[in-house]
Amino acid sequence: MQDYHSKKHFLNLPKYPGGSKAFKEFIAGNLIYPDAALKANVEGTVIVEYDILDSGVVQHPHILKGIGHGCDEEALRVVSMLRYEKVKNRGVRVKMTTKANINFRLPPGVRISYTVAKKEEPPKNDNAGPDKPGPVSYEYTVTF
Repeated sequence: MQDYHSKKHFLNLPKYPGGSKAFKEFIAGNLIYPDAALKANVEGTVIVEYDILDSGVVQHPHILKGIGHGCDEEALRVVSMLRYEKVKNRGVRVKMTTKANINFRLPPGVRISYTVAKKEEPPKNDNAGPDKPGPVSYEYTVTF
């Protein structure tokens, strides 16, 4: 009697060597946080869709959901570097389309925000009329 719950695979699909753990390690090891995103304190997830040929080569990566500040371009660069295992399907050429979530998370201790407050003081002497404002001071607050 045939087991109806067993899966039959008619086509071999490209797999990343080492599985999902190796995939995540590759992304983490090659991802460079863009300077513009660091300065703007941008975090988020970029979703990249791409094709994998039967030779294991990634083609046509494009952004489905981006966050800007150079993160989209960096996600495309890293995904383009991926190489999957080659597959054989009895002479049939297979192209698989898949998606990857590329997470951009700021490292702890990097979040810096500052406030600049401009305070104008009233003129201190009679010579400082409306054309000559008093001294200007700036106040900075740095929060870690």
